Amino acid sequence: MSRRKFKTQRLPPPNTTAAMVATWNIQLRELSRQGKSSQALIMYRQMLRFGATPDAFTFPFILKSSTALPGTQLHCHIIKSGCQLEPFVQTALISMYSRFCLPGNAYKVFDEIPESNRPTVSYNALISGLVHKSRLSDGLLLLREMMVKGVALNSVTILGLVPGCTTPLHLNLGRSLHCLVLKHGFSTDLAVANCLLSMYAHCGSIESARNFFYEMSEKTLITWNAMISGYSQNGLCAQVLDLFRNMQSSSGVCPDEVTFVGVLSSCANLGAEKIGREVEEAIGRRGFGSNPFLQNSLISMYARCGKLVKARAIFDAMGEKNLVSWTAIIGGYGMHGHGDIAVELFDQMIRRGIRPDKAVFVCLLTACSHAGLTEKGLSYFHSMETIHNLWPGPEHYCCVVDLLGRGGRLTEAQKLIESMPMEPDGSVWGALLGACKIHKNVELGELAFNKVVELEPRNIGYYVLMSNIYCKEGNMEGVLRMRVMMRERGLKKDPGYSYVECKGRTHLFLAGDRSHPQAKEIYEKLEDLAREIENDQVSNSTSNVHSERLAIAYALLNISTSYSNTNDILVIKNLRICGDCHMFVKSVSKIVSCQFVVRDATRFHHFNGGSCSCNDYW
Repeated sequence: MSRRKFKTQRLPPPNTTAAMVATWNIQLRELSRQGKSSQALIMYRQMLRFGATPDAFTFPFILKSSTALPGTQLHCHIIKSGCQLEPFVQTALISMYSRFCLPGNAYKVFDEIPESNRPTVSYNALISGLVHKSRLSDGLLLLREMMVKGVALNSVTILGLVPGCTTPLHLNLGRSLHCLVLKHGFSTDLAVANCLLSMYAHCGSIESARNFFYEMSEKTLITWNAMISGYSQNGLCAQVLDLFRNMQSSSGVCPDEVTFVGVLSSCANLGAEKIGREVEEAIGRRGFGSNPFLQNSLISMYARCGKLVKARAIFDAMGEKNLVSWTAIIGGYGMHGHGDIAVELFDQMIRRGIRPDKAVFVCLLTACSHAGLTEKGLSYFHSMETIHNLWPGPEHYCCVVDLLGRGGRLTEAQKLIESMPMEPDGSVWGALLGACKIHKNVELGELAFNKVVELEPRNIGYYVLMSNIYCKEGNMEGVLRMRVMMRERGLKKDPGYSYVECKGRTHLFLAGDRSHPQAKEIYEKLEDLAREIENDQVSNSTSNVHSERLAIAYALLNISTSYSNTNDILVIKNLRICGDCHMFVKSVSKIVSCQFVVRDATRFHHFNGGSCSCNDYW
């Protein structure tokens, strides 16, 4: 906004100096309220040029609008004007310095206030600033000081402290703050209630969050979003979709962009394409179609639901693509095994001047690993430091160990782990263990297993991997040893399950499942397929059929009885597909004229005409 425009907006100058200052303050307050920081600073300069003297009411508005350097200059103005001892000015200074990551300066201002005269608002400002900069313990010390000195707490005090409770380690502290809320009667404050709800979700106590949510007598959009985000962050995707339906049908609250991001994330994790399409339509109706966060979420959702063409169409149609957009589409192509396209997109992103971050390199290296682009992946890994000034983290070393391991270069993978500048975590050793399973290297597998169970003794997947390595080698003593270790540590293998969407409903199958209403027909279909494919490499036993076979048989029964369906059949599995089932789906795809898409725990497999997009490299 130009200075000329400010002159036309300014109220007629009153006759008295006090009234003139009040007039300027009204305009500054309005600009501050609207978040128009630059305009507020311009108007403040105009105020000085017109000869008006700022007072204690001027500075809180202008300090709220200050940005970095002008903030220190304003502090000088405050001292010159003699307003430095005004409580609201001091509080505004504390807030400003906290916002600029200058807690030392904030403390100095706070210490200038006489101890006997420190108001609640000043404590609140400093507590909020400290907690925002991850200094929760210092904030708690100030809370203790308030209670010892009898300074009144209010809801703003609580709102400054509770957001600092962000991990399971903070749960007991969060509960204590909840007790404090009840003791002081702040529980009816909706902002405090929403903050506590988010705290329980962030601390992983989703049951407490759920109970608290349903006990709340009033629920706003913020409340619903907090619960949806809580479910989503804790991996409870089905509950997200259930809550979203409940919100739409009974709450009278309209979802916003935050709601849709949480729901689309859950659709992506579950492969719930039908609901994702409905959400996309709702986004269009609400006028949010150009929101980049939602566009990025839609790209990720469609890619993870097996609709890569749709994801690419949304990406191509975006007017302005940010780093998250490129990361989403690169990751999408990577998980579908199209490493060559992922690499091409990354190079295109660099040419457009977008600086990569560590997250996009994880997607890129994973894409190279899934496509067998070993040398290309190694080149990109080394370029992180030499070209892009990014220091690889454990997650990048994990990708490269997987890259080398899948290519059979196990010795190089081991040497890379030994050369890491940080201690390798469980995922790094786990990647080496997985490579040992592929290439049947028992000795190195035992080394990787012993390392990984030291770091993640409760992760059952590693015990299963080691057991499978022993089983392939016919070492039943080793298999038994793994089972004993699992039993002694109270570990149980997660049951394998797969699900397929048909006619708007999701059908879930467990291994050997006979509970489905169409179980008889499903097993008969499997027997028919076994006779038709005539492949000696595929086990045709129906004693404990893996879940993906049941899902495929059900889909063929209900989607296409004539083997002429032109649509993809998408099956989502929670575990990695085994070699026998991989061969089975390849064989079935040779006699059925539709494409089978299987999303397992690590990637997508597109089966068509007797071959798979992974080229048997997964």
